[in-house]
Amino acid sequence: MKKKIGLLYGGKSAEHEVSLSTALAVTNAIDFDVYDVFPIYITQDGEWRKNAPLEGPAKTVEQLQLTSESSKPNDISSFLPSQNNKALDVIIPLLHGPNGEDGTVQGLLEVLNIPYVGNGVLASSAGMDKVVMKQLFEQAGLKQTPYVYFIRREWDQNQDFWVAKVEAELAWPVFVKPANLGSSVGISKADNREELVAAVKEALKFDRKIVIEQGVVAREIEVGVLGNDNPACSVAGEIKPLKAFYDYQAKYKDGDTAMIIPAELDEAIYANLEVDAKKAFKILDCSGLVRADFFVTENNEILINEVNTLPGFTPYSMFPLLWENTGVPYPELIKRLITLAIERHEEKQLLQVKMD
Repeated sequence: MKKKIGLLYGGKSAEHEVSLSTALAVTNAIDFDVYDVFPIYITQDGEWRKNAPLEGPAKTVEQLQLTSESSKPNDISSFLPSQNNKALDVIIPLLHGPNGEDGTVQGLLEVLNIPYVGNGVLASSAGMDKVVMKQLFEQAGLKQTPYVYFIRREWDQNQDFWVAKVEAELAWPVFVKPANLGSSVGISKADNREELVAAVKEALKFDRKIVIEQGVVAREIEVGVLGNDNPACSVAGEIKPLKAFYDYQAKYKDGDTAMIIPAELDEAIYANLEVDAKKAFKILDCSGLVRADFFVTENNEILINEVNTLPGFTPYSMFPLLWENTGVPYPELIKRLITLAIERHEEKQLLQVKMD
């Protein structure tokens, strides 16, 4: 009996297009001999549409969307078991950014008691908020670059104070980011006060909380983490942007970057990266998959940048390439993630919910 897999993609997020690319890539990698695949599309306006099962890999995003059934949008009953309908065995969330990667959808799937691939509510929400993530990293003793953060109201009430604080505590250049977004959306580099103000204005389009990080001259190294309670690490990869930094355009549009896999690293440096990647995975209580991003300085100092609890699976994405170079090809990677999701779900079913 084939397992019924729901691909949850799209989403009410600035990373909607990234999600479409990821969903398309997954349909080209998943084993249709083992799984029946049901696309579940969330429009950018937030409507849910469960689609008819795919007969095979989708060649275009348009083909993926054309399977839409006439069922009502936002009809959650289509996920639940009934006399004539078996519930989906596993859902693979392929939603990037807010309303998908931040624990909201994960919470819904927990309430529906449906197994799902990837991180749970806590890890997803903590991993989405860069400030909370950094504070947890501090608790774990992980080294990172200095940073300043504030919310929109604080900036609006006393812009000069925050500009002065950045100048006092950080050094140019700095990177200005929405705290709750990924895929380099809304991120700008600032080399002076004027550029800082413009960068904050841009970032506030996407989030009410802003984080400003100290720029650092270092190699950008990434490690894939896979597992639940006993995670394993992939080989390390290095990002070498051909632009000023690894922005949205370079990641998802033009591939204007070089990926070196495996990265040329001393064994001792890789061993320390592996320790720190697993430490970050555990401090956030992660499960399934994570991509841990680091800076390695000229003096071989390791600084953790962030973790991505739902790394992309597009043709330009680092995570599947890291595991492919570790000996786990894309179709096998998907199978392992589904197995990990079922394993975690079954463990949760052992928990007592009634008092003796």
